[in-house]
Amino acid sequence: MESQMLRASLEKLKKNGELMICDVAVDPKFELGAVLKYYKNERPILFNRVRGSNIPVVGALFGNRKIYYDMLGIHHEERIAKFADAIANPKPAKLVRDGPVMENIITRNIDLERMLPTPTFHEKDSSSFITAGMLVIRDPDTGRNYISIRRFQINGGNEMSILIASPLLRRQFERLESKNKPLEVAIVLGYDYSLLLASQISSETYGVDKYEIDSALRGEPLELVKCHTVDLEVPAYAEYVFEGMIVPNKREDEGPFGELMGYYGPKGSHPIVEIKAVMHRNNPIFQTAFPCREEHLSNGLIREVELYSDVKRLVDVRDVNVTIGGGCRFHGVVSINKKSEGDGKSAIIGALSSSKDLKHVVIVDRDINIFKNEDVELAIATRVQSSKDIVIIPDALGSGLDPSHNIRGVTDKLGIDATKPLGDEGINFSRACIPHFEEININKYFPNI
Repeated sequence: MESQMLRASLEKLKKNGELMICDVAVDPKFELGAVLKYYKNERPILFNRVRGSNIPVVGALFGNRKIYYDMLGIHHEERIAKFADAIANPKPAKLVRDGPVMENIITRNIDLERMLPTPTFHEKDSSSFITAGMLVIRDPDTGRNYISIRRFQINGGNEMSILIASPLLRRQFERLESKNKPLEVAIVLGYDYSLLLASQISSETYGVDKYEIDSALRGEPLELVKCHTVDLEVPAYAEYVFEGMIVPNKREDEGPFGELMGYYGPKGSHPIVEIKAVMHRNNPIFQTAFPCREEHLSNGLIREVELYSDVKRLVDVRDVNVTIGGGCRFHGVVSINKKSEGDGKSAIIGALSSSKDLKHVVIVDRDINIFKNEDVELAIATRVQSSKDIVIIPDALGSGLDPSHNIRGVTDKLGIDATKPLGDEGINFSRACIPHFEEININKYFPNI
């Protein structure tokens, strides 16, 4: 039995009763995405019948926090230490001679639109998009592998547009483009939970090979094979690998595209990837992701490591939540063990300095469940006086993924100290509780339900 990449994950999801299987024909234009969105992209779904193709499509694999933990074999309480240890102690990957992804190698007559059941998600999207594509490049200065999730617009024939958002990727391509040279790339579909998480770690911040981070996370070497036409390594058990070049001095209009927070990203002129070869497994499964929930949950898990670390320098932290509702980057909730009256404000300072993207943060006490919105709202409603407990930092650097930031290029930051007072004043904030409420077996009272 396989232990790596998509098929191993699907087997485990089936065993755990987490995989929904759709045997009704669905249209890849709008309909498939609508089904994923109906379940809030939290229920992994395998679509066995996609109109116009004999290739099944799987989506919503990575949008549920509990499933993510289960698939990594970890508990919530240990995630910060586990992820931080993988970053600090990477392990080598393993290069093998061949793997299932090499079962089919296509180098002629590549027509991506005809070959793939690529979905179109939103009404105004400019084309169909590969939304789960994992881009692989090699840093020429360090030799380290750089992987990241990118979106790719299908343009026709063997061409895709690529949105280059990463500073490292942009610098590398622009350096080659100035010399009229292409950048070799591979695009991977059919990866798993561990590799996606590794892809979200910042190469610029940590200076690590992400394949080695993955090997540390999964507890065994990630198996890699050489590409057919480019000098890169890719996971041996992936479903698809698209090999090609980002060509210099060639652009194509890309967008609009419905992306983070449910808004359309604007049309822009972006570089082109020319695909020279396609490797794929026998009976491949096409991996998709409804924009942009799945990638950003994994990104939020890494941001939680950074948020926790930055706040811990200042106060005693219990747990952190970079929320899904805030796009897994704009909103944070931090639970602290408050020991001094200034701890709430200090935690705000640490949190807002952890990332330029973090826009609003709420600091709460240990009796508030930071993963329950009603608990956080209770703390804001009953423990906050605006004139004393709200901190506003105007005109700071924010994220271009926030439409309000793009009006002037700056973002106001907001911190809310929703902690209760210490000492005698804090007694009035003790929450009413029912002894042993968590142990109640409701089926005892309603056996017929």
